[in-house]
Amino acid sequence: MISIIGSGKVGTAIAFLCITNSLDDILFVNRTKSKAIGEALDISNAIPANSNVTIHGTDDFSKISGSNIVVITASTGTYLKSRTEMMDAQVKMIKEISNKIKKYCPSAIVLVVSNPLDVLTFIFQKETQFSRNKVIGIASSLDSSRFRYLLSEKFGIKQSQITDALVMGEHGDSMVPIFSRVKINGKNVSEMLNDSDKKTISTETQNYWRSLRLLKTRSEFGIAKNTFDVIRAIIDNDELVIPASIVLNGEYGEKDVALGIPVKINKNGIKEIIEIKLNEQENKLLKISAQTIRNYIKSL
Repeated sequence: MISIIGSGKVGTAIAFLCITNSLDDILFVNRTKSKAIGEALDISNAIPANSNVTIHGTDDFSKISGSNIVVITASTGTYLKSRTEMMDAQVKMIKEISNKIKKYCPSAIVLVVSNPLDVLTFIFQKETQFSRNKVIGIASSLDSSRFRYLLSEKFGIKQSQITDALVMGEHGDSMVPIFSRVKINGKNVSEMLNDSDKKTISTETQNYWRSLRLLKTRSEFGIAKNTFDVIRAIIDNDELVIPASIVLNGEYGEKDVALGIPVKINKNGIKEIIEIKLNEQENKLLKISAQTIRNYIKSL
Protein backbone atom coordinates (compact mmCIF):
# COMPACT_ATOMS: atom_id res chain seq x y z
CA MET A 1 0.00 0.00 0.00
CA ILE A 2 1.06 3.57 -0.74
CA SER A 3 -0.06 6.13 1.82
CA ILE A 4 -0.15 9.77 0.74
CA ILE A 5 -0.19 12.33 3.54
CA GLY A 6 -2.04 15.33 2.16
CA SER A 7 -4.75 15.25 -0.49
CA GLY A 8 -4.18 18.62 -2.13
CA LYS A 9 -3.27 19.15 -5.78
CA VAL A 10 0.14 17.46 -5.62
CA GLY A 11 -1.01 14.48 -3.54
CA THR A 12 -4.01 13.84 -5.78
CA ALA A 13 -1.93 14.13 -8.95
CA ILE A 14 0.50 11.53 -7.59
CA ALA A 15 -2.37 9.27 -6.61
CA PHE A 16 -3.97 9.60 -10.03
CA LEU A 17 -0.79 8.45 -11.77
CA CYS A 18 -0.34 5.54 -9.37
CA ILE A 19 -3.95 4.42 -9.75
CA THR A 20 -4.15 4.70 -13.53
CA ASN A 21 -0.95 2.67 -13.76
CA SER A 22 -2.22 0.15 -11.17
CA LEU A 23 0.90 0.41 -9.02
CA ASP A 24 -0.68 -0.39 -5.66
CA ASP A 25 -3.52 0.45 -3.31
CA ILE A 26 -3.63 4.11 -2.26
CA LEU A 27 -4.62 5.62 1.06
CA PHE A 28 -5.09 9.37 1.43
CA VAL A 29 -4.59 10.78 4.92
CA ASN A 30 -5.75 14.36 5.34
CA ARG A 31 -6.62 16.51 8.35
CA THR A 32 -9.96 17.19 6.69
CA LYS A 33 -11.48 13.75 6.38
CA SER A 34 -14.11 14.73 3.83
CA LYS A 35 -11.42 16.09 1.51
CA ALA A 36 -9.51 12.79 1.60
CA ILE A 37 -12.65 10.75 1.00
CA GLY A 38 -13.87 13.00 -1.80
CA GLU A 39 -10.60 12.88 -3.72
CA ALA A 40 -10.47 9.11 -3.30
CA LEU A 41 -14.01 8.76 -4.62
CA ASP A 42 -13.15 10.84 -7.67
CA ILE A 43 -9.92 9.02 -8.49
CA SER A 44 -11.55 5.62 -7.93
CA ASN A 45 -13.40 6.16 -11.20
CA ALA A 46 -10.03 6.14 -13.01
CA ILE A 47 -9.10 2.62 -11.87
CA PRO A 48 -8.66 0.44 -14.99
CA ALA A 49 -11.40 -2.14 -15.37
CA ASN A 50 -8.98 -5.05 -15.12
CA SER A 51 -7.08 -3.64 -12.10
CA ASN A 52 -7.17 -4.88 -8.50
CA VAL A 53 -5.98 -1.62 -6.91
CA THR A 54 -8.13 0.41 -4.52
CA ILE A 55 -8.11 3.96 -3.17
CA HIS A 56 -9.59 5.29 0.07
CA GLY A 57 -9.41 8.42 2.21
CA THR A 58 -9.24 8.99 5.97
CA ASP A 59 -8.02 11.28 8.73
CA ASP A 60 -6.91 8.30 10.83
CA PHE A 61 -3.14 7.83 10.76
CA SER A 62 -3.36 4.35 12.23
CA LYS A 63 -4.67 3.12 8.89
CA ILE A 64 -1.26 3.68 7.26
CA SER A 65 -0.05 0.57 9.08
CA GLY A 66 1.55 -1.85 6.63
CA SER A 67 2.35 0.81 4.02
CA ASN A 68 5.41 0.05 1.94
CA ILE A 69 5.75 3.66 0.80
CA VAL A 70 4.60 6.87 2.47
CA VAL A 71 4.55 10.11 0.49
CA ILE A 72 4.38 13.40 2.41
CA THR A 73 2.77 16.22 0.43
CA ALA A 74 0.98 17.99 3.30
CA SER A 75 1.29 21.74 3.82
CA THR A 76 0.22 24.24 6.45
CA GLY A 77 -0.46 26.90 3.82
CA THR A 78 0.61 28.33 0.48
CA TYR A 79 4.02 29.98 0.16
CA LEU A 80 4.17 33.01 -2.12
CA LYS A 81 7.68 34.49 -1.99
CA SER A 82 9.94 31.68 -0.78
CA ARG A 83 9.67 27.95 -0.04
CA THR A 84 11.01 28.73 3.45
CA GLU A 85 8.49 31.39 4.45
CA MET A 86 6.38 28.91 6.47
CA MET A 87 9.36 26.91 7.71
CA ASP A 88 8.53 26.91 11.43
CA ALA A 89 4.97 25.71 10.84
CA GLN A 90 6.13 23.14 8.29
CA VAL A 91 8.80 21.78 10.65
CA LYS A 92 6.23 21.44 13.43
CA MET A 93 3.99 19.58 10.98
CA ILE A 94 6.74 17.21 9.79
CA LYS A 95 7.65 16.33 13.38
CA GLU A 96 4.04 15.38 14.10
CA ILE A 97 3.86 13.32 10.90
CA SER A 98 7.20 11.65 11.61
CA ASN A 99 5.96 10.43 14.98
CA LYS A 100 2.88 8.90 13.35
CA ILE A 101 4.85 7.17 10.60
CA LYS A 102 7.44 5.86 13.07
CA LYS A 103 4.62 4.44 15.19
CA TYR A 104 2.49 2.85 12.49
CA CYS A 105 4.86 1.87 9.64
CA PRO A 106 8.50 2.03 10.74
CA SER A 107 9.67 -0.08 7.81
CA ALA A 108 8.27 2.18 5.09
CA ILE A 109 10.27 4.10 2.52
CA VAL A 110 9.33 7.76 2.95
CA LEU A 111 9.24 10.27 0.11
CA VAL A 112 9.20 13.90 1.25
CA VAL A 113 7.61 16.34 -1.19
CA SER A 114 6.57 19.14 1.18
CA ASN A 115 8.61 22.34 1.42
CA PRO A 116 11.12 23.50 2.47
CA LEU A 117 12.12 20.16 0.99
CA ASP A 118 15.70 19.74 2.16
CA VAL A 119 15.06 21.02 5.68
CA LEU A 120 12.05 18.74 6.12
CA THR A 121 13.93 15.73 4.72
CA PHE A 122 16.69 16.34 7.27
CA ILE A 123 14.28 16.87 10.18
CA PHE A 124 12.24 13.77 9.32
CA GLN A 125 15.30 11.53 9.19
CA LYS A 126 16.66 12.87 12.48
CA GLU A 127 13.28 12.64 14.25
CA THR A 128 12.60 9.06 13.17
CA GLN A 129 16.19 7.80 12.99
CA PHE A 130 15.12 5.84 9.90
CA SER A 131 17.95 4.76 7.63
CA ARG A 132 18.88 7.76 5.53
CA ASN A 133 18.51 5.52 2.48
CA LYS A 134 14.79 5.26 3.23
CA VAL A 135 14.10 9.00 3.55
CA ILE A 136 14.14 10.59 0.11
CA GLY A 137 13.36 14.22 -0.72
CA ILE A 138 11.79 14.55 -4.16
CA ALA A 139 12.52 17.88 -5.85
CA SER A 140 15.92 18.05 -7.53
CA SER A 141 14.63 15.78 -10.29
CA LEU A 142 11.85 18.33 -10.88
CA ASP A 143 14.41 21.15 -10.97
CA SER A 144 16.41 19.08 -13.46
CA SER A 145 13.31 18.67 -15.64
CA ARG A 146 12.85 22.43 -15.60
CA PHE A 147 16.52 22.97 -16.44
CA ARG A 148 16.20 20.61 -19.40
CA TYR A 149 13.06 22.39 -20.62
CA LEU A 150 14.70 25.82 -20.45
CA LEU A 151 17.70 24.54 -22.39
CA SER A 152 15.40 23.08 -25.04
CA GLU A 153 13.67 26.45 -25.38
CA LYS A 154 17.00 28.28 -25.56
CA PHE A 155 18.23 26.12 -28.43
CA GLY A 156 14.84 25.54 -30.07
CA ILE A 157 15.15 21.74 -29.86
CA LYS A 158 13.27 18.79 -28.40
CA GLN A 159 13.95 17.91 -24.77
CA SER A 160 14.84 14.38 -25.90
CA GLN A 161 17.96 15.80 -27.58
CA ILE A 162 19.31 16.91 -24.20
CA THR A 163 21.02 14.47 -21.82
CA ASP A 164 22.44 14.77 -18.31
CA ALA A 165 20.61 17.99 -17.42
CA LEU A 166 21.20 17.91 -13.68
CA VAL A 167 20.41 20.28 -10.83
CA MET A 168 21.97 19.74 -7.41
CA GLY A 169 21.77 21.38 -3.99
CA GLU A 170 18.83 23.13 -2.39
CA HIS A 171 15.32 22.97 -3.80
CA GLY A 172 15.36 26.74 -3.54
CA ASP A 173 17.19 29.87 -4.60
CA SER A 174 20.67 28.38 -4.11
CA MET A 175 20.08 25.35 -6.39
CA VAL A 176 22.96 24.61 -8.75
CA PRO A 177 22.36 23.71 -12.42
CA ILE A 178 25.32 21.59 -13.54
CA PHE A 179 26.20 22.89 -17.01
CA SER A 180 29.47 20.96 -17.21
CA ARG A 181 27.68 17.63 -17.72
CA VAL A 182 24.85 18.59 -20.08
CA LYS A 183 25.05 17.40 -23.67
CA ILE A 184 22.99 18.27 -26.73
CA ASN A 185 23.18 15.59 -29.37
CA GLY A 186 26.40 14.45 -27.69
CA LYS A 187 28.06 17.88 -27.64
CA ASN A 188 28.86 19.53 -24.31
CA VAL A 189 26.53 22.47 -23.73
CA SER A 190 29.23 24.45 -21.91
CA GLU A 191 30.89 24.99 -25.28
CA MET A 192 27.64 26.42 -26.66
CA LEU A 193 26.78 28.95 -23.95
CA ASN A 194 28.65 31.96 -22.60
CA ASP A 195 28.71 32.95 -18.93
CA SER A 196 25.83 35.39 -19.38
CA ASP A 197 23.64 32.69 -20.95
CA LYS A 198 24.44 30.31 -18.09
CA LYS A 199 23.59 32.92 -15.48
CA THR A 200 20.28 33.70 -17.19
CA ILE A 201 19.28 30.03 -17.44
CA SER A 202 20.33 29.41 -13.82
CA THR A 203 18.16 32.29 -12.63
CA GLU A 204 15.23 31.10 -14.75
CA THR A 205 15.58 27.60 -13.29
CA GLN A 206 15.64 28.95 -9.74
CA ASN A 207 12.62 31.18 -10.41
CA TYR A 208 10.64 28.71 -12.53
CA TRP A 209 8.07 28.18 -9.80
CA ARG A 210 7.58 31.92 -9.40
CA SER A 211 6.98 32.37 -13.11
CA LEU A 212 4.58 29.44 -13.15
CA ARG A 213 2.70 30.78 -10.13
CA LEU A 214 1.92 33.99 -11.97
CA LEU A 215 -0.04 31.87 -14.45
CA LYS A 216 -1.61 29.29 -12.09
CA THR A 217 -1.80 28.83 -8.34
CA ARG A 218 0.90 26.18 -8.04
CA SER A 219 2.74 23.45 -9.90
CA GLU A 220 1.43 19.92 -9.57
CA PHE A 221 2.00 17.72 -12.62
CA GLY A 222 5.78 17.98 -12.86
CA ILE A 223 6.43 17.05 -9.24
CA ALA A 224 3.73 14.36 -9.44
CA LYS A 225 5.40 12.67 -12.41
CA ASN A 226 8.84 12.84 -10.79
CA THR A 227 7.46 11.36 -7.57
CA PHE A 228 5.56 8.67 -9.48
CA ASP A 229 8.78 7.64 -11.23
CA VAL A 230 10.43 7.02 -7.85
CA ILE A 231 7.43 5.10 -6.53
CA ARG A 232 7.37 2.90 -9.62
CA ALA A 233 11.12 2.23 -9.38
CA ILE A 234 10.71 1.11 -5.77
CA ILE A 235 7.71 -1.13 -6.46
CA ASP A 236 9.12 -2.65 -9.66
CA ASN A 237 12.72 -2.75 -8.35
CA ASP A 238 13.88 -0.88 -11.45
CA GLU A 239 17.10 1.01 -10.79
CA LEU A 240 16.49 4.70 -11.32
CA VAL A 241 19.26 7.30 -11.32
CA ILE A 242 18.01 10.78 -10.43
CA PRO A 243 19.02 13.67 -8.19
CA ALA A 244 17.21 13.55 -4.85
CA SER A 245 17.66 15.02 -1.40
CA ILE A 246 19.29 12.79 1.20
CA VAL A 247 21.05 13.38 4.51
CA LEU A 248 24.77 13.43 3.74
CA ASN A 249 27.51 11.86 5.81
CA GLY A 250 30.67 13.11 4.16
CA GLU A 251 29.65 12.81 0.51
CA TYR A 252 30.67 15.89 -1.49
CA GLY A 253 32.49 17.00 1.67
CA GLU A 254 29.20 17.69 3.48
CA LYS A 255 27.42 16.26 6.52
CA ASP A 256 24.63 17.20 8.92
CA VAL A 257 22.60 18.49 6.00
CA ALA A 258 20.22 17.14 3.34
CA LEU A 259 20.51 18.34 -0.25
CA GLY A 260 19.93 17.16 -3.79
CA ILE A 261 22.62 14.92 -5.26
CA PRO A 262 22.59 12.07 -7.81
CA VAL A 263 21.41 8.75 -6.35
CA LYS A 264 20.42 5.32 -7.54
CA ILE A 265 17.02 4.10 -6.32
CA ASN A 266 15.64 0.55 -6.16
CA LYS A 267 13.23 -1.50 -4.03
CA ASN A 268 15.16 -0.66 -0.86
CA GLY A 269 15.13 3.09 -1.36
CA ILE A 270 18.47 4.70 -2.13
CA LYS A 271 20.84 1.94 -3.21
CA GLU A 272 23.79 4.19 -3.96
CA ILE A 273 24.91 7.79 -3.60
CA ILE A 274 26.70 8.81 -6.78
CA GLU A 275 29.59 11.25 -6.46
CA ILE A 276 30.25 12.98 -9.76
CA LYS A 277 33.05 15.30 -10.76
CA LEU A 278 32.11 18.96 -10.72
CA ASN A 279 34.13 21.92 -11.91
CA GLU A 280 35.53 24.45 -9.48
CA GLN A 281 32.65 26.91 -9.80
CA GLU A 282 30.01 24.20 -9.40
CA ASN A 283 31.77 22.86 -6.30
CA LYS A 284 31.83 26.36 -4.84
CA LEU A 285 28.14 26.93 -5.51
CA LEU A 286 27.21 23.51 -4.10
CA LYS A 287 29.00 24.34 -0.85
CA ILE A 288 27.15 27.65 -0.65
CA SER A 289 23.88 25.80 -1.22
CA ALA A 290 24.69 23.24 1.49
CA GLN A 291 25.54 26.01 3.94
CA THR A 292 22.31 27.83 3.07
CA ILE A 293 20.29 24.74 4.03
CA ARG A 294 22.43 24.17 7.14
CA ASN A 295 21.78 27.75 8.26
CA TYR A 296 18.03 27.18 7.93
CA ILE A 297 18.31 24.06 10.07
CA LYS A 298 20.39 25.86 12.70
CA SER A 299 17.82 28.66 12.87
CA LEU A 300 15.05 26.34 14.05
